[in-house]
Amino acid sequence: MAQATEADRAIISVDGLSKHFAGHKVVRDLSISVPRGQILGLLGPNGAGKSTTLHMLLGLTQPSTGSIRIFGKNLQKSRRSILSRVNFSSAYSSLPTNLSVWENLSIFARLYGVRSRRERIRELLELFEIPHTLHALTGALSSGQLTRVNLCKAFLNEPEILFLDEPTASLDPDIAARVRQTLLRIHRERGVTMIYTSHDMQEVQRMCERVLFLSRGKIIRDGPPGEIVDRDGAASLEEMFIAISLADQEEVRSDSGDKD
Repeated sequence: MAQATEADRAIISVDGLSKHFAGHKVVRDLSISVPRGQILGLLGPNGAGKSTTLHMLLGLTQPSTGSIRIFGKNLQKSRRSILSRVNFSSAYSSLPTNLSVWENLSIFARLYGVRSRRERIRELLELFEIPHTLHALTGALSSGQLTRVNLCKAFLNEPEILFLDEPTASLDPDIAARVRQTLLRIHRERGVTMIYTSHDMQEVQRMCERVLFLSRGKIIRDGPPGEIVDRDGAASLEEMFIAISLADQEEVRSDSGDKD
């Protein structure tokens, strides 16, 4: 039998992943397989474990138990080579405010070994419709402009995997729609695998082929958005999200009551 190539394997494979902080289980025994080119929504109420899971997938936080393989390689053992092919963007990320957009992006381009840095930076600023910010101080940008600069940073190294944390949270509706169209076009053209977090359920339905719902660190739903909504008998993904959040809050109150 022929040996499976990297293209045949799951691009991200997580097995038995858990994270404990001071005895508190934030992430509990996650096992996830993400095929190459999928847009996966990672959903859940605040405190569900989304950010901790992302941080472990980026190698920023060490798991308490379990393993992470990306591109078929163990993340802990091959972190540098893996992360050279990965990137991350968040509406809440900050960049040095006393540097210009060019200076900030140029630093990251050097770190990623990007050739023709000036051309690549100009190309991305045009793509996200902010070419006029090239020489502006980052601290003088609006929140929407800063969000798009972070997206430019995330595409500098032409990543094969992109982690997007609330990527349109601070954008006006018309700009957010154009950013989504841009992300989907890049996905179609280059087959970029995306892990997408958002509290905007309509956005999730537009963007994601598959969603994982986390509740108190555990996966409680997994599948295409329309299918899991139908299975739950909900009217929409938003209704389902609200029901899960309320149930999560009730479980927290119940646990607190048991301890009193």
